[in-house]
Amino acid sequence: MYNEKFMDRALALSARALTEPGTEPFGAVVVRDGVAVGEGFNHSVANWDPTSHGEIEAIRDACRRLGTVDLSGCDLYTSCEPCALCVAAMKICGIGGLYYGASLVQSSKAFANVSGADRHPIDVDGLRLEAGGTLETRSQPAEQKRDAEAVRILEEWASSRSA
Repeated sequence: MYNEKFMDRALALSARALTEPGTEPFGAVVVRDGVAVGEGFNHSVANWDPTSHGEIEAIRDACRRLGTVDLSGCDLYTSCEPCALCVAAMKICGIGGLYYGASLVQSSKAFANVSGADRHPIDVDGLRLEAGGTLETRSQPAEQKRDAEAVRILEEWASSRSA
């Protein structure tokens, strides 16, 4: 169930980018049972990490605090509609509900005059297409190499954990 105070917090985190170098205005909060269990905002430039989106940072924080990678039953509040990377992370960890501020269309318009030197641009539509596709549908080449060795390691790891 939506709670205004968590959207307030996501927006407050987003606003930190107005004064904190190396950040961008994307803030997020993970909530479980009416309690904020993780939060974060975009540190991609500050951390030299293109995956350091607000939603990803909030998910990482929640997982560390709760000691789990399963965030089933949690909701995510974010200042902007999540990109495909963040949606994938939400699905992987089991976050169910999503509440967001600006849409991707709105954020694209807001950033229309920001140069690539000031912000690493993301082709959101292209990312969504590639993230939902297979390796064969990617615009970048991909080749499988040393699969037998990779599979052997996977199987060995799995067998050490099988009952």
